[in-house]
Amino acid sequence: ILVVFSVEFIDRRLRVDDPVGAISVHAVNGIWGTIAVGLFAQASFGEANGVAAVNGLFFGGGVAQLAKQLLGVVSVVSWVAVTAFIMFFALKKTIGIRVDEEGQKVGMDITEHNLEAYPDFQPAISEKGVI
Repeated sequence: ILVVFSVEFIDRRLRVDDPVGAISVHAVNGIWGTIAVGLFAQASFGEANGVAAVNGLFFGGGVAQLAKQLLGVVSVVSWVAVTAFIMFFALKKTIGIRVDEEGQKVGMDITEHNLEAYPDFQPAISEKGVI
């Protein structure tokens, strides 16, 4: 459910070009999984695995573990944002990060590999647009 709603939000509302839903699958679910530990952690599971006994917010542990999990999320998101900005800036200034108009029209499988990956699913392009 989380992936479905986040794909809709990221693709349609934020207008991010993410054709395979990688942001929703990896970032959104990774953030949720990290926060969920601060909410649902149970000391008995930690003790069984040799980890310090900590309860999440919903099991009487208070907000301490949740705060640590949120700090982890903020740290990772900050690191990713800074490194992604640096990498995309460098790529844009050197080799570019966009494909040409021809590649967008016919698809990267054809322009890069000279093959149609899914010929039965190729849209027909006319002057009116994609049919």
